[in-house]
Amino acid sequence: MVDEFGDYLDKHTHLQFPHKHNFYHLVYFTKGSGSHAVDFVNFPVQAGQIYFMIAGQVHSWNFRTKPDGFIINFSAVYFNTLLSNARYMEQFSFFSGIAKEQVIAIPAKNQTAIVTILQNILDESISRAALHDDVIRTGLLQLFIQVERCIIKKPTQPAQKHNSLLIQNFKKLIEFHYKEKSLTKDYAALLYVTPNYLNSLCKDVTGYSAGELVRERIILEAKRLLVNAQMTIAEIADELNFADNSYFSKFFKKYASVTPEVFRRQMHN
Repeated sequence: MVDEFGDYLDKHTHLQFPHKHNFYHLVYFTKGSGSHAVDFVNFPVQAGQIYFMIAGQVHSWNFRTKPDGFIINFSAVYFNTLLSNARYMEQFSFFSGIAKEQVIAIPAKNQTAIVTILQNILDESISRAALHDDVIRTGLLQLFIQVERCIIKKPTQPAQKHNSLLIQNFKKLIEFHYKEKSLTKDYAALLYVTPNYLNSLCKDVTGYSAGELVRERIILEAKRLLVNAQMTIAEIADELNFADNSYFSKFFKKYASVTPEVFRRQMHN
């Protein structure tokens, strides 16, 4: 799905409240003011900003003036017919699932090139000409590469690359196992390192202990589920493998500073 962002908002007025998708989602702002949130992390809206989201993340908008730009949604399998490497998308830092890495201010010198690519994608989507999907796919890849080039990265030493890769693999394991594994030693065993080493490395690279990263992921998923008004607190506790509703509520309040009920009311006010 490709559209001009202003037109998209006119068609989907109900999307002001926090919501999530089961597909990749990106928005590029050409104008507008206000704020938006990705996984409950707030960012100011500004022209030349692009944000990316992966499946399962929650976002919301609070615009002061009407924004415009481009919006694109696509599935995880959209590139399967084009790319032989199923993990190709993982090299782009903005598909990390970490909100602070997914909102990028495009430098002024690069904005024209980005808008040109987005406009070409939109035109192909409207035209429905022969092989238009392949043109869109290649256009998206050009967009991802151009945005990745806009991100300033410090050169890394071999040891830093190894540590970064281990942390990356740890975060992937958390994504797969956070519902049933909460102990550092469980993840350390999967990574063939000692719990102390994993803990020290996490603190050095991220500033958080391994246990804190696991708890942060559990809290994030709890917040995502609490946005869904159809699920009861007890059902969410069960979904996250807590022994009972009471333990889940205590855990959530300890690390989110409010009870699940209060958080839910805040999101829907």
